[in-house]
Amino acid sequence: MADVIDGRPGICPTLLYADAKAAVEQLTEAFGFTELAVYEGEDGLVHHAELAFGNGVVMLGSRGRGGRFDEAMRGAGPAGVYVVVDDVDGHYQRAVDHGVEILMPPTDQDHGSRDYLARDAEGNIWSFGTYAPRTEG
Repeated sequence: MADVIDGRPGICPTLLYADAKAAVEQLTEAFGFTELAVYEGEDGLVHHAELAFGNGVVMLGSRGRGGRFDEAMRGAGPAGVYVVVDDVDGHYQRAVDHGVEILMPPTDQDHGSRDYLARDAEGNIWSFGTYAPRTEG
């Protein structure tokens, strides 16, 4: 098992988008992610981007830019990503205000979490909730 290095996350979901520029815009404006880095090629495609939320990071890029990862992801379906938030209702309202497709409004779950589900512009499912998994005892 890898150790956490300098507080960096040990797991980073990685997604490919047909329009990665629009994805960066939606994730930062509607969901409140912070842009850490965006690297574009001369072709205008996003070759790599990193967006942070709390102590987590999601990496993304453009489909069709070539390379082994792009080839491996060819035909892959949407993914689901869970993000811990303190104020589910406020976060939900921000997403609604930006026209995000909501699949489930804020709901209290049997396991004690309050969360909601949304679909981004390219079909990935994002869950935002108060439940925070523990990695230690």
